[in-house]
Amino acid sequence: MLLRINPNKPNYDEIAKVVNCLRDGGVIIYPTDTVYGMGCDIYKQRAVERVCRIKGIDPEKANFSFICSDLSHLSDFTKPVSTAVFKVMKRAVPGPFTFILEANNNVPKLFSSKKKTVGIRIPDNAICLEIVKQLGNPIMSTSIHDDDEIIEYTTDPELIYEKYKDKVDIIIAGGFGNNEASTVVDCTNGDFTILRQGMGVLDEYL
Repeated sequence: MLLRINPNKPNYDEIAKVVNCLRDGGVIIYPTDTVYGMGCDIYKQRAVERVCRIKGIDPEKANFSFICSDLSHLSDFTKPVSTAVFKVMKRAVPGPFTFILEANNNVPKLFSSKKKTVGIRIPDNAICLEIVKQLGNPIMSTSIHDDDEIIEYTTDPELIYEKYKDKVDIIIAGGFGNNEASTVVDCTNGDFTILRQGMGVLDEYL
């Protein structure tokens, strides 16, 4: 299903359709403030495994991140962070960053079987933030890559639909995406190490 949602003012009923799909174990493709992402409810193991099959990746080696609606989810899934890290995160989100933090025991086993970390992402995008708010817990996220060797990410939701319409349950058309992913920042040592430079410029928030 291709579901068109206004990125500036998401319709409650349309968001509810997406949330019901996630609660039923569905897989969706959705816009963020960077590239389009594919994901599901983090607690639906079969849905997570389905995403891995679609992407052709091993769940134990996958680098999924959690889309959260605000920093209140931190204590649910991560070990306590330093005041310095929290202050920077608070200034930088919502925004194009993925913060790698130490995971606690609440992270579903499928995500932490080989790792002790979790990526936390709070995009500056009203659609995915509203989905997470209504769902009540994070959704997992993995980027939609393009088959083109030059264009790394597919930005047109119509083209994404053509490619994935038989593989996922809902594809949200929420405007064109960007062609640059989030900046990945490792905070596990209490400092800030850029693992991947993307749209976000962390120096602006230090």
